[in-house]
Amino acid sequence: MENSSSRTEKSNTNVSEESSLRQRSINSRRSLSLSRMSSSDRVLSSIRLSHELSDQLLADVDSSAIAQIGDSGDRVVDELGTLKDEDKLAKVVCDEGFTVSPLPEEPILTKETEYKLPHRLDYFAYLIHLSVFGFLGVFTRYLLQKLFGPGHLALTSDQTPLYLDLPSNILGSFLMGWFGIVFKPELRQISEHLTIGITTGYMGSLTTFSGWNQKMLLLSSKGHWMFAIAGMLLGIFIVNESITIGVESAEGFQKLIKFRSKRIQINTKFRNIAFLLITLLILISIWVLSGILAVIKVHNLSNGGILWLGLLVAPPGVWIRWYLARLNGVGFGKKEILKWFPIGTFLANVCAACIMASLSVISKAVNTERSGVILSGIQLGFLGCMSTVSTFVAEIYTLRQSGHSGRAFIYAASTILFSFVLGTLIYSVPVWTKHYH
Repeated sequence: MENSSSRTEKSNTNVSEESSLRQRSINSRRSLSLSRMSSSDRVLSSIRLSHELSDQLLADVDSSAIAQIGDSGDRVVDELGTLKDEDKLAKVVCDEGFTVSPLPEEPILTKETEYKLPHRLDYFAYLIHLSVFGFLGVFTRYLLQKLFGPGHLALTSDQTPLYLDLPSNILGSFLMGWFGIVFKPELRQISEHLTIGITTGYMGSLTTFSGWNQKMLLLSSKGHWMFAIAGMLLGIFIVNESITIGVESAEGFQKLIKFRSKRIQINTKFRNIAFLLITLLILISIWVLSGILAVIKVHNLSNGGILWLGLLVAPPGVWIRWYLARLNGVGFGKKEILKWFPIGTFLANVCAACIMASLSVISKAVNTERSGVILSGIQLGFLGCMSTVSTFVAEIYTLRQSGHSGRAFIYAASTILFSFVLGTLIYSVPVWTKHYH
């Protein structure tokens, strides 16, 4: 009887030990999977979890990761290198001294080993994707201006708080909720280049902060201060609601379907080279066509001159914004203070707004039809792509969701106020003193 009892106790002990080892194995795999995720992906994943789990996960993420949620610029080329050696191991040795397989019962949130383009070619691929999707963003924004503007639906204009670029800012913010937050990890499983192209290239160029700021300056310079203030408050409220609706609708859609991104990964040498050549061909075709038509239409002052000139100068604007985004999350000075503040996006928006205000003054001073078309084309393409609302509002949304509503308010208010005050000094003061019309 004693032997039987002893055997039962040993059996229970063994079962308990196996259960403990299994739990440690699962915890180890979860820890490994989280360590492989980028900080920004961990933030995106946490947003889609319950509030309690979200707070726990976000507590482990450095505040700089939140500043990089919209874009980390060309640092992505260095950060997304090949997998580390320890990630390629077939086994993981735990601290307790036993070995477990890294293949879990639960899926690991990592990318499989894939072909990586050489560093310089990889950087070139990002620039190509940014340009191609930037073209598409500018073209969509131009069409929305015409559709909702005075010539057709007459819902937006330069004379009311409902400025011409409001529809494109609403659409871009909504899409950012889908592809820049909820489905961004899935997009990254397909292709990093495609992800940057869609989020930074297309949605960043579809929306424009500098155009929004300039329309408010036009209103204030004419004495319509209440319209200008209403346009700023209404504008920030609408785009914030747009990204919230985008996230919630994307989450609802995600529950209905199971998107298998691994089936369409661009992860082999052939696929990478083929996709790169296709996008390069598209870039060259659009750029050459835009250059030819821009010269012809600007010279003849015919319809479409602003659009084609805008497309011609759009890529440098996207590249500058992407490059400045490398400053997001690095903080100020040697002590790296305020790492949560997206300084790259802030500089892109404020600088583009100031340059647009300067060009608007020049346009009024020169006051010829051809100069107006040229400067409007630069504003539509280069400056419209250099500034962004979609990334700006995504960063605000993430700060709010992470429990930092005060920081979100400081970031939003500082961007809007700096741009408007500097724009007033650059544009409105000369208009008032020189009596430009």
